[in-house]
Amino acid sequence: MTAMSDIRNTAARLFQDAADMLETGVGTNAKNGAGIAVTGIGSELGEKAVADACAAAVSKGLSVFYLGRETVSGAENIKCMDEDACNKEMTELLQLGKCSAAVTMHHPFPIGTATVGRVLTPSRGREMFIATTTGTPSPDKTESLVLGAIYGIITAKSCGISRPSVGILNIDGARRAETALRRLRDGGFPIDFAESARADGGAILRGNDVLLGTADVLVCDPLTGNVLMKMLSAYSSGGERECVGYGYGPGIGPDARYPVLIVSRTSDSPVIANAIRYAAEVSEGGICNVTAEMLALADKCGLRGILETPRETTRAQDDAVAPPAREPVTEEITGIEVMDIEEATLLLWKNNIYAESGMGCTGPVIMVNERNLKPALALLNEARYVE
Repeated sequence: MTAMSDIRNTAARLFQDAADMLETGVGTNAKNGAGIAVTGIGSELGEKAVADACAAAVSKGLSVFYLGRETVSGAENIKCMDEDACNKEMTELLQLGKCSAAVTMHHPFPIGTATVGRVLTPSRGREMFIATTTGTPSPDKTESLVLGAIYGIITAKSCGISRPSVGILNIDGARRAETALRRLRDGGFPIDFAESARADGGAILRGNDVLLGTADVLVCDPLTGNVLMKMLSAYSSGGERECVGYGYGPGIGPDARYPVLIVSRTSDSPVIANAIRYAAEVSEGGICNVTAEMLALADKCGLRGILETPRETTRAQDDAVAPPAREPVTEEITGIEVMDIEEATLLLWKNNIYAESGMGCTGPVIMVNERNLKPALALLNEARYVE
């Protein structure tokens, strides 16, 4: 299957994987006292900021596995000397069921998975989920917003909000996304639209609504969501550090078998402590099961047909391109525009370099095997995908 075919079949894969999760139980959140894994190395504020956050979480009764060089009293401490070791230990703890969720500063989510952030709005101190903030639900703009709305609903439900209100930020593609979501609601999917605080009302929200926290779930593209998270979390520090809120949240999507929550490298201790609490809440709320159930319901209510509209870009000639033999991909190439990520991946395939596209915390990434890093960079540079 080619990269462009992957894009066109995103919705079908989402729903098939959701059905598999419901049938097999894969992705069921670990419970029975399983802890939250937290990686401590990589913070621009120093590792102690993360360790202090873990200590605060432990004091509130949360079970924490701390991965790093520091020692946190009351936590399960696993010594790691660098970020790679932290990420390896984190993955093992999740796979073994020793931890039910994780909080980390970097995780390359595959296309189709995106995070849902959680903030405190400054006007009323109201909590609001921002969908989405890192990763991307889909390379297609409208589909990304529609799936992002569903991801936001999933996350809010796992935190105990049974019928979250949903508003769409007034950005490019908002009206098309609203039309698709209203069609989905007409098909039976439970969506409660928020009402703008501005005089003309409606589910399309303005900047005022962001500050007021008009909606439980604010829908936007990941790059806009990332900026909003930083603005709402760091405004009180003048931008020096993120002091308020819960971080960038869990990665939601069919490939998310465990809740992995993202915080920034400039997130201070209060935000990281809140992120650990956020991780515990979504884990206890069974977020992976909620994801499977809601995606299956969306499919039943007609989402697949709603999304099967012509894409903004198509390249039929690329349908004949087959990927090289699959191999481990450990190196990330950054600096590629999100709309170019699939074309750049195809370029490498055409040159017999196996590559996978994904989204890191700072934007799109292409992942390749270590031995292919230099030739891949040379090809992408020559084609002006990277400088």
